[in-house]
Amino acid sequence: MIFLSHNYNDKPIVEQLALRFREIYGQENVFYDSWSIQPGDGIIDKMNEGLEKCKYFFFFVSKNSLESRMVTMEWQNAIMQSAQKDVKLIPIRLDSSIMPIILKQTLYLDLFTDGLEAVLTQAVNVIDNKNTYTRSSPVFSNLVVHISPKPDGILLTIEAMHYMEPKSNYIVLMSNNQNEAEVQAINQSFYNSGYYENFLNGIEGNGWFVGFSSATVPKFPCEISVRKKSEKDLIVLGVYHQVAQNEWKPLPIQAEIG
Repeated sequence: MIFLSHNYNDKPIVEQLALRFREIYGQENVFYDSWSIQPGDGIIDKMNEGLEKCKYFFFFVSKNSLESRMVTMEWQNAIMQSAQKDVKLIPIRLDSSIMPIILKQTLYLDLFTDGLEAVLTQAVNVIDNKNTYTRSSPVFSNLVVHISPKPDGILLTIEAMHYMEPKSNYIVLMSNNQNEAEVQAINQSFYNSGYYENFLNGIEGNGWFVGFSSATVPKFPCEISVRKKSEKDLIVLGVYHQVAQNEWKPLPIQAEIG
């Protein structure tokens, strides 16, 4: 059992990993409160049941989770179980929070620095008992994508951290198809858009193109709305920036914390 311990406010990013884990390992093998605890269930009883079956405990570390008594109880119980049973505790840092002292001796995954895709790969490698080595320094990216929830979908905010990016052409890569999602630029009278099936070779996913007429400038981010058109969950595989005529660079994705 894979147990995902997190605070509700961090769901926009945690759910992306939960959905991918569900695709790979099956829903019955992933304890994620949105589908593991149903109306009428005892929350503590269900959590204890999940912890009893747990083999891989992912603790999503953020300002929100460190201030949550419920989450604190979960990861402290996981530490006790890891000492007594064959339970692997894997912290995942979501923001700039300092890791609790008791967890500093545990190697953690750093989504805040490395981005969603890199951490997802590392997490799957941990579960599959593969070597998680990657280059020690993450590739620099001036552009960062913040993901936050909306009542009907997801908001993607693409921010230039240091300097202007003159070309604001982006692809939102998803496992959904055109009938399941609508992707639009926000607060833009004129922009280019398009849809491409199987956009990247070797990756099963469809691309929504959004081309802004203006540059992406620090403190003036580009915003993209991803809206559900069906009951199927939205699964964002990545956001890509056009850096040359036929070249697209994946951008690090971070949770919108707080």
